[in-house]
Amino acid sequence: MRSSSSTAVKSLPLKRRLYFLLKLVCFVVSVLIFCEFLIYYVVIFQCRWPEAKGGAHVDKKETSTSVLKAMILADTHLLGEIKGHWLDKLRREWQMERSFQTALWLLQPDIVFILGDVFDEGKWSLPQAWADDVRRFRKMFKHPVSTELVVIVGNHDIGFHYEMTTYKVNRFEKVFNFTSGKLITRKGINFVIVNSVALEGDGCAVCRTSEAKLVALSHKLNCSQQKPNHSDKRCSDVEKLPASAPILLQHYPLYRKSDAECTGEDSAPPEEKNIPFKEKYDVLSQEASQKLMWWFHPRLILSGHTHSACEVLHAGKIPEISVPSFSWRNRNNPSFIMGSITPTDFSLQKCFLPYESRVFTVYCAAGALLVILILAHFQLLTPPFYFAQRLISKHKAV
Repeated sequence: MRSSSSTAVKSLPLKRRLYFLLKLVCFVVSVLIFCEFLIYYVVIFQCRWPEAKGGAHVDKKETSTSVLKAMILADTHLLGEIKGHWLDKLRREWQMERSFQTALWLLQPDIVFILGDVFDEGKWSLPQAWADDVRRFRKMFKHPVSTELVVIVGNHDIGFHYEMTTYKVNRFEKVFNFTSGKLITRKGINFVIVNSVALEGDGCAVCRTSEAKLVALSHKLNCSQQKPNHSDKRCSDVEKLPASAPILLQHYPLYRKSDAECTGEDSAPPEEKNIPFKEKYDVLSQEASQKLMWWFHPRLILSGHTHSACEVLHAGKIPEISVPSFSWRNRNNPSFIMGSITPTDFSLQKCFLPYESRVFTVYCAAGALLVILILAHFQLLTPPFYFAQRLISKHKAV
């Protein structure tokens, strides 16, 4: 009898320890699931598509069918084998994959645009490294058939102008079906895809080809916007496109002096705002910017490259939105743009992703609580009441 009771007494602490260990494991797993999975749903669920601006003559049913829901992001900078540490690579790619897949599931956009610098080392990548980067990109940014993905080239994908070669451009075009001067028309809305790296203006082979395509496309669009009774021999044999002013999509922003006039919580830091931009490096040259404006008379320009948000009004009427980086490696508060676009108008809304600093705060708080629970369990943490009681008794003894 005594032996059986003593065995039960010995097994009781063991069961308590296992139960406590199980609770700790559940606590840690719950924190991980929240910070690495659920938090993306909690944050992105709060984002809403902006209301499309329809004309008074358009009824609600017709407006809803003609609105294109576009998701715009930029500068994902997938790390390569040269500069990318495996842990940094794992962390950043998981964050972007979860954000993108969650946004697709919750928001269900019709089309997604990535405005260049998809890769961080595309300008250096050898064939094997390039193939590995492409494989990882396709896994992270996989999408249903109902959603179209359009990728624009950036300087980190093919190199700055002095590094750009026909081989690198063709390699990118083959993977992403990208062509500078390409027109994408969806629901009567014209999007013009621009290789802004090739707008150097020095007559290089890639630059000449790119500019020639843009000029030809400009001619088509301008002819399509003319009134039917307008007689112009130059437009007589031109294929007619939807008579909608185009939206330009490119990596480099149009020329601006700096980010000094940019505002918002995701604009450039104060110490960087007044640094002058270098033409053909930070922004397009004034000449290239004027050409694009003159060729296309766009109603909206979307660009990336600076990793910070900015809104500029060109010629007093044409807005340009610089989209911040989608990678936490470049920002504490990445975001993307949600656009409700019609052939005549558009509405844009920004959707912020989880702040990395807040995720770290949750981890630190959970870690501190975990330590307190362990110390309390093993009675290594003196309860405040007993600690105060001891101080009082010592004081009385003195």
